[in-house]
Amino acid sequence: MTERDPGLARLLDENELRALAATYMRGLDRLDEALVRSVFADDATTHYGSFTGGPAEMAAMAMRALSAYRTTQHILGQINLAVDGDSATGEVYFQAYHQHATDGFDRFISGRYIDRYARREDGWLMTHRTEVVDWTRTEPIADEYFTLRPHTVRGSRDASDLSYRPEEA
Repeated sequence: MTERDPGLARLLDENELRALAATYMRGLDRLDEALVRSVFADDATTHYGSFTGGPAEMAAMAMRALSAYRTTQHILGQINLAVDGDSATGEVYFQAYHQHATDGFDRFISGRYIDRYARREDGWLMTHRTEVVDWTRTEPIADEYFTLRPHTVRGSRDASDLSYRPEEA
């Protein structure tokens, strides 16, 4: 067996850690509980303001909370990672848009996730995530775009979304 180049190994580790962040966000936006749960180690802990709990409880809580919205979009910003052997820490910036399903408002949330990771047998997983909210804004819904453009391909919050069938795009 040959020894890996340390720079290449670091890049591969960071790429896998960034993929966890993207998978998590996709799971939130598609209301895919299993996908959200998949980024966490079985013994992980989470802290989201008034909620603390393990990965299964956190994924279920997120699905309940986000199901109140007609649509959401979670966008990743800079991701600062520090890898030390088989453990790592991260600061993951995000912006989230939520359109409430019935109450006529759009909510914007910006913040960061402060994460801890561990390399396990099957790769990197989150072992702890704390959500830090830096700012929020709530505004009346402005949805005339879809009225003016009725042929727009719209996203959906489940497996019927086109992202699950890219060959049809």
